Amino acid sequence: MLRKERSNMKFPILNIDGSKSEMIDISDKLVRLKVNYKLIKFVIDWQLNHAKPRTAKTKQRNAIRGSTRKIIAQKGSGGARHASKKAPIFVGGGVAHGPKGSVYKEKKINKKVRKLALAQTLSKKTNDKNLYILADVKKEVKKTKEFNNFLIKNKLSNVLIISDNNSFKNINKSARNIKNIKLINDEGANIYDLFKYKSVVITSTSAMNIQKRFLNEKN
Repeated sequence: MLRKERSNMKFPILNIDGSKSEMIDISDKLVRLKVNYKLIKFVIDWQLNHAKPRTAKTKQRNAIRGSTRKIIAQKGSGGARHASKKAPIFVGGGVAHGPKGSVYKEKKINKKVRKLALAQTLSKKTNDKNLYILADVKKEVKKTKEFNNFLIKNKLSNVLIISDNNSFKNINKSARNIKNIKLINDEGANIYDLFKYKSVVITSTSAMNIQKRFLNEKN
């Protein structure tokens, strides 16, 4: 029985000077998946849950300083039975079920689910024709104007750039001062940023790195 080969989708590779040179093949398993928006939202919620700092903290009744003397008799007063002024119903008492600082329940998510959601998000960008491949930048782009001209020539705005380490060093200075541009390393590619920005530009090496991680990891 013949083994079915993986199909690929071809993308033109853009250059900083605005020209298109070669084509690059990217697996359909990364850019041609059916998009499940509920799954993507689930992963984004998980990501935001981990990004929030947990600084709010209230004192429970066991953390309130003061006397533990019983304030009224257990029986005979005609009122409710109270142990001390630390109870949540009293002013100055503890807070019931309040935030506890860094001790909180974290959402957990399977690694396979995160991988699948990332691939589906890239597939959506492909369907919307907002996914672009940039040739690795081997020389430093010193002027912001030069990088901005690249964006204008290719009609790119509100852009997330996913870059390999070498290209990152060469374009960081020229790209960081441009409005609505974010530059991240391919190891930090995440669904929240992919959805936040309209256009996604990935360097060719980064595209291969992401594809390798997605296809080679054990399912």
